[in-house]
Amino acid sequence: MDTLKESAEGRRSNRPGAGNAGREHMERYGTTAEQFAKIGWKNHKHSVNNPYSQFQDEYSLEDILKAPMVYDPLTKLQCCPTSDGAGAAILASEAFVRKHKLEGKAVEIIGQAMTTDFESTFDTKSAIKLVGSDMTKKAAQKVYEQAGIGPENVDVVELHDCFSCNELITYEGLGLTPEGTAEKFIVEGDNTYGGRVVTNPSGGLLSKGHPLGATGLAQCAELVGQLRGAAGARQVSDARIALQHNIGMGSAGVVTVYKRWSA
Repeated sequence: MDTLKESAEGRRSNRPGAGNAGREHMERYGTTAEQFAKIGWKNHKHSVNNPYSQFQDEYSLEDILKAPMVYDPLTKLQCCPTSDGAGAAILASEAFVRKHKLEGKAVEIIGQAMTTDFESTFDTKSAIKLVGSDMTKKAAQKVYEQAGIGPENVDVVELHDCFSCNELITYEGLGLTPEGTAEKFIVEGDNTYGGRVVTNPSGGLLSKGHPLGATGLAQCAELVGQLRGAAGARQVSDARIALQHNIGMGSAGVVTVYKRWSA
């Protein structure tokens, strides 16, 4: 864990908001520190199969819980690292795809929405809303409407898990599980392989890394690979619909839905 010594320090300015949002969820719904730790455990476990992940070490749940405390309930292994990175994506018309015979590799964007801060972000004095739950919920609602699907149709998700608390809160914001039920969602393994929807198969920001401006493109690349069936050992079986969630404090939230392209 010495290799992660500086990881939490790089996000020092954001940790109180995330930690307080986690505490608020615990007070409201009875969520435990262990449930947040299980998110860190899951994402580090996923990253073992990602050759592009900044960290590829697997940890036990005990390792996660006993890591140095950064901001209760967040231990070091539940905080994203300081990262460098770059990425690119190619957007093409249907005509271009057909002309160059790329049908087998193309992925279609079927919905995308961006939201910014609401009055509730500040007026309610809720840390959960401060870290973007309302923005996430509204963007997700718009995207599901655009795409003509619901959260139950999503096979794989890459979401903004800068801290484990944020991932848990985002489950509910995206409608993957009803508000106040994320603990059950985690305990039953519905957020990983063999469950209802695989979240952050790349390892997420916690383990894959969080190079800020490149983070969204990294999520896009992972989901495109999943829909192409090219994700190797971390492939989600028969992935057809993928959802991407990215958020920044200050503030903007973006949700995108992709599907496997069919000619």
